[in-house]
Amino acid sequence: MRIAVNTRFLQKNRLEGYGYFIQELMQRITIKHPEHQFLFLFDRDFDKSFIYNTNITAKVIGPKARHPLSFRYWYDVQLASASKKFKADVIVSLDGFCSLTSRIPQILAVHDLAYLHYPDFIPWYHLWFYKLYQKKFLQKAKHIVTVSEFSKQDIINNFKIPAEKISVVPNGIRNNFKPLSYEQKDNIKNEYTLGNEYFLAVGGIHPRKNILQLLKSFSQFKKWQQSNMKLVIAGRLAWQSETFIEKLKSYKYRNDVVLTGYINDNTLADLMGSTYALVYPSLFEGFGVPIIEAMQSGTPVITSNTSSMPEIGGDAVLYANPNDVDELAKQMMLIYKDENLRSNLIEKGLIRSKQFSWDASAEQLWKKIEIITKK
Repeated sequence: MRIAVNTRFLQKNRLEGYGYFIQELMQRITIKHPEHQFLFLFDRDFDKSFIYNTNITAKVIGPKARHPLSFRYWYDVQLASASKKFKADVIVSLDGFCSLTSRIPQILAVHDLAYLHYPDFIPWYHLWFYKLYQKKFLQKAKHIVTVSEFSKQDIINNFKIPAEKISVVPNGIRNNFKPLSYEQKDNIKNEYTLGNEYFLAVGGIHPRKNILQLLKSFSQFKKWQQSNMKLVIAGRLAWQSETFIEKLKSYKYRNDVVLTGYINDNTLADLMGSTYALVYPSLFEGFGVPIIEAMQSGTPVITSNTSSMPEIGGDAVLYANPNDVDELAKQMMLIYKDENLRSNLIEKGLIRSKQFSWDASAEQLWKKIEIITKK
């Protein structure tokens, strides 16, 4: 079998949601199936660490796909042409877009429909692109995968796609997220918070991640509970982050807030395993990967009671309305003061995290590839 894969999100030191999803699945699939040939299609120079096995041919096809016009040319002309020349039996595109011109069967991953629910949180030209093409991508794809039952139902409700055309292939957890020793935790706290306990927020500083609301809740927590607790925010400055930076300058507890910027996977795992609790008040998620990373790390979680997050967290995490400052602050207080609750959440989280496996998800995706190529 010959499989073309859209790998434009595999970017060294810039891996985030789509990138990790592509890496973890395709690394496992290419290694487990050496008898098949894979074509990895990049839109820019790539790092050789993304070539996981000898059965992979890598090709750079320009231009760099960074805006709607280049998207269409890259997918409809370059990706389609390269896949045809490779004589691919299937195209796998796991970043939400696919080719509208290729006659080769395509598997498309759509992680969420955030643009429909929060249109103000993305640039207008991306919003225009999604509104114009999302339905066409879903109709064009031979099969669709998504990361949660919530997202599957969202796609069905908004685009009337048959349920049998959509499969849930959830995110997994990388092995470096694990409980740490007391000594390891102390070393991380000494490095980032002068030895103090901290709440951790993870993700790009973007309106959908609700970090401004978290600052308000943290402020309320500090008023109610006089402590040296810090707030560490681990993520790059993303779209519309300027407002956050300006607000932070005059924030009363500015000295208790630590911004790490973009960090690598191992550093994130260290921060996750050392924090008092993950606070993840995102407004909307198709999955919410930090929730399961925290659970596997032996870290309790406070997250939003919206979109997919209750599905992912089950009864192993605390929930709050992400738009209610006091409710989120009360959950932070609760987990800070009730050590028995915290221990119980850690135990439940470690058990629940075992439900999420990259190996299992890779096997699910491979079965869909096999089914499509046999039709």
